Amino acid sequence: MSGTVLFTASTWSHITNFHRPYLAAFRAQGWAVHVACGGDTRDIPETDLCVQLPFEKKMSSPANLRAMVQLRRLIKEHRYALICTHTSLAAFFTRMAVCGLPHRPAVVNVAHGYLFDGETPALKRQILLTAERLTAPVTDLLLTMNHWDYNCATAHKLGRRVVNIPGVGVNFSRFSPVSADVRAAHRAELGLAEEDVLLLYAAEFSARKNQAMLLRAMPHLPRHVKLALPGSGALLEECRRLANELGVADRVLFPGHVDMPVWYAIADAAVSASRSEGLPFNVMEAMYAGLPVVATAVKGHTDLLEQGKTGLLYPYNDGSAFLAAVRRLLDDPSGAAAMGAAAHQHVLQYGIEPVLPQVMQLYLSASKQA
Repeated sequence: MSGTVLFTASTWSHITNFHRPYLAAFRAQGWAVHVACGGDTRDIPETDLCVQLPFEKKMSSPANLRAMVQLRRLIKEHRYALICTHTSLAAFFTRMAVCGLPHRPAVVNVAHGYLFDGETPALKRQILLTAERLTAPVTDLLLTMNHWDYNCATAHKLGRRVVNIPGVGVNFSRFSPVSADVRAAHRAELGLAEEDVLLLYAAEFSARKNQAMLLRAMPHLPRHVKLALPGSGALLEECRRLANELGVADRVLFPGHVDMPVWYAIADAAVSASRSEGLPFNVMEAMYAGLPVVATAVKGHTDLLEQGKTGLLYPYNDGSAFLAAVRRLLDDPSGAAAMGAAAHQHVLQYGIEPVLPQVMQLYLSASKQA
């Protein structure tokens, strides 16, 4: 079976960063591929049509209702055989656009990480869960990426069929081995001494990613420990100011958007302070690069890391526990290296090569059952 498939997401970057292999796979099987996202339209070679939607991050924004109406017209016009929706906001309004259609397409919602868990305040959790329940009747297939989300989705029947998948696949082919000389040259360009230990956290600057906790920990670590925070976001300048206030600005790098394989090669360990995750690419990439990982014990991280074997986990926002975990790496370099090696082997199962066929089979199964 083939036809026309629509991919939706809140941002174009989400599609270009994570789903282009799937767009290409659909086209290779004879499907026409449409993409509709918020923000400025991007040229995606694997698509036949790209549509700009007026999505805004605030759920109650009238712009999102306009996006829903636009999506409903689009769905009626093109009579899609399948819709694959991604990111919480786009997934909600895409499915609301489908509700009530007399001849609707099959709908697959890929949950890249619910924005709530067992520790979320009750009111917020209930609001977000209600949104998922409201759209469950038109969710023919729900794909989750971690065990907490899967258990929640099955318990509350958030899709007609729920399957847990190993993410959407990481393109590990981007990571080629880097020689000691090249690594040393890159580190020298950044002003890093041979004895410096570089911690790396690549993430959007947001409250959920919680870079501030790492910055507050830095004064309590030896001066030869440095921290790199690639990325951008609403809280970037606030984090820059905090680094200055704490007197650690000379030990923290804010390189912006960078070529991440190079940074994994020059780092000594990866860290995360995130409040919650789906199945985070930054952690999986660090694992593939053979870095020991120190991360919060939250969903997504706990699916990837086994305490003491493939990484170290600590309670969210617990600065003392984070410091203890980093000091463990500093005090036991051979143990840290062993964790990195074990992490590399463990994460191979999450590569795009083994994962894409699994996910494509599920996508196509949903279209056949429609």
